[in-house]
Amino acid sequence: MTITLDSLEPALSVRQVLTLERVLAGEPEVVAGASHLDRAVRWVHVAEAADVGVMLSGGEMVLTTGVLLAGDEEKQAEYVRSLHRADASAVVLGLGRAFPAAPAVMRRAAERCGLPMVVLHRPFPFAELTEEVQSRLVRRKFAAVSLSEAVRTELTALITAGAPLQRLLDEVARHSACPVVVTNLAHRVLGTAGERPAVDDVLRDWERIARQAGGTEGDGWIRAELGGRGERWGRIVLCGYRGDTATGRLLADRAAEALVLHRMLAGGAACSWEEQSAQSLLTDLVSGVVPARQLLPRARAAGLPVNRRTFVPLVVRDGDTPRLDRLLRLLGLPGLVAELADGATAVLLSLPRDQDADALAAHFATRLRTESGPARTVVAAADPRTAWDDVPAGLREARHVADAVADSVAALDLPPVVRLRDVHLRGLIRLLRDDPHVQSFAERELDGLLCETEEDLLSVLRTYLATGRNKSRTAQLHHVSRPALYRRLESIQVRLGVDLDDFEQAASVHIALLAHDAQQQ
Repeated sequence: MTITLDSLEPALSVRQVLTLERVLAGEPEVVAGASHLDRAVRWVHVAEAADVGVMLSGGEMVLTTGVLLAGDEEKQAEYVRSLHRADASAVVLGLGRAFPAAPAVMRRAAERCGLPMVVLHRPFPFAELTEEVQSRLVRRKFAAVSLSEAVRTELTALITAGAPLQRLLDEVARHSACPVVVTNLAHRVLGTAGERPAVDDVLRDWERIARQAGGTEGDGWIRAELGGRGERWGRIVLCGYRGDTATGRLLADRAAEALVLHRMLAGGAACSWEEQSAQSLLTDLVSGVVPARQLLPRARAAGLPVNRRTFVPLVVRDGDTPRLDRLLRLLGLPGLVAELADGATAVLLSLPRDQDADALAAHFATRLRTESGPARTVVAAADPRTAWDDVPAGLREARHVADAVADSVAALDLPPVVRLRDVHLRGLIRLLRDDPHVQSFAERELDGLLCETEEDLLSVLRTYLATGRNKSRTAQLHHVSRPALYRRLESIQVRLGVDLDDFEQAASVHIALLAHDAQQQ
């Protein structure tokens, strides 16, 4: 899309023109069309002829003394009708030369047409008004073009530097000084920018605002479509822009250009913006930095049902985001999916309260494991929550459970959905892994096996203890014979100075190994 000088509307309304110092000197009075003073003034034109409309192209404020209209009421009425047909913004009549007061015929015609009519009670040089308004309009038009190029340059530089979507939106919000929202065609919010309280106010009532933003622009709600090659896939909305409409539309169009370019350079993956939106929301929920109550409008605007729902916090190990998202849609489960870190992916299900949340979570996990094939996928969960404020703690608990069973041989025998009660000692050690006393204990107990040359023996020890000291299972998993395993176990006991057949000593080594592994993650 290209913005040209001629396509920009002026930044002055009839009301604004009437407040100019030079105009006030003429003692202006609005005698008709007072409810239409917010019309844009594109130009100022002096005209006396009754058929003035043929000389206009729309948006002009027409100045006249009425010298060619005096004594002929039909010409007076036709003058106003001609302005109306030409879509003039207003007519200004200077009193004194032809009329001592506003002609009733012109007033009635202007009122019927909805055309603002203003009279000047004191003699006023029209040239001064024309010069003042024209110079302001020209300055603002060129200022708008300058702003357009500045915004384009800044956004292009950010894209070239590989900036994420959020950085672009922050820049647009800085220029527009209002909340900025990007949505898909279903009005699902993909990104926001602006002052946080103002953005939250917008998102809190987003369902109504989305309908408003999808219709006629007004009251500062300015939108621009996102798409290319004949296909639309979203829109950007300036919510409550306080400047003139032309500048706001320009900003929205420039932002749309940049967002389309950003998507193209990212490979055209429109869904990646949805993933980023979900990731931002779930990351904020997990971190607890932002109170859950403040995140509720974002969740609702992102398309997550939140009223009278049961929330099931899940964390999946070795499950990629697109596959999880597809599975949710396939099973008809409302929820959000977002990648966290270290191979963990958060899934927040939002289910009707009359449904069995545990059964649906288990069904989801079973289908996921079936589709994963031989790969080991761990689905950890917290107990269902009915209060939104409890969701962050639930996500952190699910993350803790997933971390506790990561890289564990025992995870092979865990249920489809792993919960806190399933991780036992491993979960406790995970919580205590950063304690200096636990770290010292682990190093002391495993000192003979912590050098790089003993990694193979450490791996055998890990499997042996995780399988409940099952020698046959350990030999099978390490693809060695029973005699070879016996030799390795003997070597381990010598290096550690322990008897692994002694339950208490084996338990001590097992706890130390769990602590060591937890510290490495």
